Amino acid sequence: MADPGMSVSPYWELTFDASGDVDPPERDRLLAQVTDHGVRDLVVFAHGWNEDRSAATALYRRFFAPFPALAPGARLGYVGVVWPSMRFSDEPIPDFPKSVVATEAEAAPAPALDKETRRALLTAFPDRATVVDQLGRLLDERPDGDAGLTTFGRLVRLLLDGASPAAADTDEQGEPAVFTEEPATVCAEFADALAAVANPAGAEGFGLPNPWEGAKELLRQAAYYQMKGRAGTVGEHGLGPLLGTLATAAPGVRVHLVGHSFGGRLVSFALRGLPGEVRPVKSVTLLEGAFSHYAFAERLPDDPHRSGALKDQQRRVDGPLVCCHSRFDTALGTFYPLASRLAGDDRSCLGNEIAAVLGPRWGAMGHDGVQAVPGTAQLDLAGALAGRLPASGCVNVDAAAVVRRGGPPAGAHSDILHPELARVVLAAGRIV
Repeated sequence: MADPGMSVSPYWELTFDASGDVDPPERDRLLAQVTDHGVRDLVVFAHGWNEDRSAATALYRRFFAPFPALAPGARLGYVGVVWPSMRFSDEPIPDFPKSVVATEAEAAPAPALDKETRRALLTAFPDRATVVDQLGRLLDERPDGDAGLTTFGRLVRLLLDGASPAAADTDEQGEPAVFTEEPATVCAEFADALAAVANPAGAEGFGLPNPWEGAKELLRQAAYYQMKGRAGTVGEHGLGPLLGTLATAAPGVRVHLVGHSFGGRLVSFALRGLPGEVRPVKSVTLLEGAFSHYAFAERLPDDPHRSGALKDQQRRVDGPLVCCHSRFDTALGTFYPLASRLAGDDRSCLGNEIAAVLGPRWGAMGHDGVQAVPGTAQLDLAGALAGRLPASGCVNVDAAAVVRRGGPPAGAHSDILHPELARVVLAAGRIV
């Protein structure tokens, strides 16, 4: 049941494969034991981009640690969701020891694929070793001219060939421009964005970026596109139905869903996967959610005939759906909208100006919160912690007071290990 090194107890892990199938012994253990342990409130956390179980468990260990002291009278249980995601290993994560790769990247940034990232790509894209090797060679060699970038773009698309596409967060048509525009153009835009994030003040002597400096970002976004789709599948076809089974096996247990990054998408799509009229979910807390801020919209502002993929799903929550967001999250404020554009939008933009230039159409939950849902409450972190969270509906909480640390390209995207955010989860669930 519990990892001997886990900070809380009782703790269970639920491991899902890419299709949403859960590990049967882990599922059965949770269903059999949760009532025996007298659990009333079960906090279920889904990680974002992590490449292995140890990284996910380390996140849960750190995030859950403050809960017992913050709610000493609560009968809490904890679940860590483990699903097949990945992270590029050169991305630093605040409050975690830097990987060797991340340390080296700070000292001498380079676009080449390191061993850890190559391994993660092969895990995410089985049977694509040849393609990954070719991509790595091109990133090392950086040939002149557009021909090499065109080949790189073809290989990125080949990497995704046969992979399940990401289910749309809204019912808009088209594909992200990273798969349809000329690779040289996309790489140049990513290179401009990376340069702007790394040099926001525009220091003198800063030269024009090489498009190859954006090629690794193209690969990163393509891989994350795959992870985004997988998160929705695991949530809707895996976690959602399991929560329905839990509601039958342990009807007195109140479930509180927490998701970081793509894990926020996973727990949100789990609402769509709940069977029948069961309502075991008493709160949802999204931490820097990496999916469209229009996902819950009844009507899209640009087209009132279209809606968000999760329209009205917040009503499956017997409590609030709280979205914590931060302007310091450059992964979502800069790269998400750039990567999420549909084909045909050829406007170029730089760094933090991207969201403004592209408009709100491509925004992410974790950057500016739930949008186009009437009645959504707007709070800062202090207000949320002062007891002003509504009892139901969507709630945006500006968490920039604590979610603010991290280097390029992700910024503060993974800066979530704060007791204040644990307190938001407890407040959202009315857990005392």
